[in-house]
Amino acid sequence: MPVPVPTHMLHRNLRISLPRAVKAGGVYIHDADGKAYLDASGGAAVSCLGHGHPKVIEAIRRQLETMPYAHTAFFTNDAAEELAHRLSEKAPGGEWRVYFLSGGSEANEAAMKLARQLQVERGQETRDHIISRRQSYHGSTIGCMSVSGRTPILRGKHPSPNPFAPMFMPTARKIVPCYEYRWRRPGETREAYTERVAGALEEAILDIGPERVAAFIAETVVGATLGAAPPTPGYFRRIREICDRHGVLMILDEVMCGMGRCGTLFAFEQDGVVPDIITLAKGLGGGYQPIGAMMVREEIIAEVEKSSGAFAHGHTYVGHATACAAGAAVLRVFDEEDLVNRSAEMGEKLLVRLQERFSDHPHIGDIRGRAMFRGLELVADRETKQPFPADWQLAARIKSKAMEHGLICYPMGGTADRFSGDHVLLAPPFIMEERHLDELVDKLGRAIDEALADARRDAARRENMSG
Repeated sequence: MPVPVPTHMLHRNLRISLPRAVKAGGVYIHDADGKAYLDASGGAAVSCLGHGHPKVIEAIRRQLETMPYAHTAFFTNDAAEELAHRLSEKAPGGEWRVYFLSGGSEANEAAMKLARQLQVERGQETRDHIISRRQSYHGSTIGCMSVSGRTPILRGKHPSPNPFAPMFMPTARKIVPCYEYRWRRPGETREAYTERVAGALEEAILDIGPERVAAFIAETVVGATLGAAPPTPGYFRRIREICDRHGVLMILDEVMCGMGRCGTLFAFEQDGVVPDIITLAKGLGGGYQPIGAMMVREEIIAEVEKSSGAFAHGHTYVGHATACAAGAAVLRVFDEEDLVNRSAEMGEKLLVRLQERFSDHPHIGDIRGRAMFRGLELVADRETKQPFPADWQLAARIKSKAMEHGLICYPMGGTADRFSGDHVLLAPPFIMEERHLDELVDKLGRAIDEALADARRDAARRENMSG
């Protein structure tokens, strides 16, 4: 581990000392000691182009020299207009309006507020509930945490493991996720399972009262909390039908799984639906600038235009010119280098390597995902799917071991029930070559096996001490 140095940074974890990143290029990040780390998770599914792409850097430089920022209460700007046009042109389902923010939490907060405003403008003032799913993550604002199925947990002896729960919106309701590996019943067909979990939305709407529900929000492919868990075929088509029948807006969160990550520019293109609102971030800027977006169908915005004429929301950096210039450059590079198709192609090769290395592993229960968005779920017993004990902190151990081997991946705990269960999420840059995939799988395999060995040894030591 790096030697602790004095810091005035409030780091995420106050008990560990992090290596200092000083340089990045391609699919590697280098620390101050010269060690190279293969970025197999793109940070948090952010660095889709890898690091240091010259065309994106040049676009940012040109924008900074021309005009870095102008507040959108006074001006629009060319970069934001170009990026909005490109996104609308590429999204299925007709024309879209786009609202640019600084990240995914802001995008989802804006989506929920717009959904509520639209229902009010339709004369549906009683529609104040947002339905989401358990084992989900939509952001770290109070509003986004209210609808997220996974929220912060304080370790140690505290009155409540979630300190923010008393501040959550009382009008948030959660239903079961579409998590086939763990919750499809023995003997249940995939079609019956799909109907059951999608039907939970209608049950919730009827329980709350259709006149009270404004919107339903879900990740198309669940990222951080479930490790790239995709929907079953037909799930979102059924969700779309239920939303339409009850006048509920459908919001798809593609902050992590969108922008080519799943092999199509928008992940929902593979599910045969068009949502009312889309949220984006992460891969939209590729890590070159902080940017998120909320996309809304044109006909919905037309309703607002005819009624109040304004979206009652705003942030200082909405439509930030330099951030939008980076996003527009990322989309241009996608087209010029055919990177969305490359994501699909390399993602299949990654899947083959993961299956070859882990399909027979006694503690890998599931390998899942789409394209360059893959997850491995760890289990103590493959037959029963019993997770490892939460106090083993297996995800944290895997992350630490991976870093020792020069690999950045995205392990997470709480997969099974928010408290126990572990997975590893992989979201490599689309530019990875086959030799990088080999390096990824080799280092990941060693990290998992070493973390398991250490966890078993520590558990045995604790048991001997207690005995």
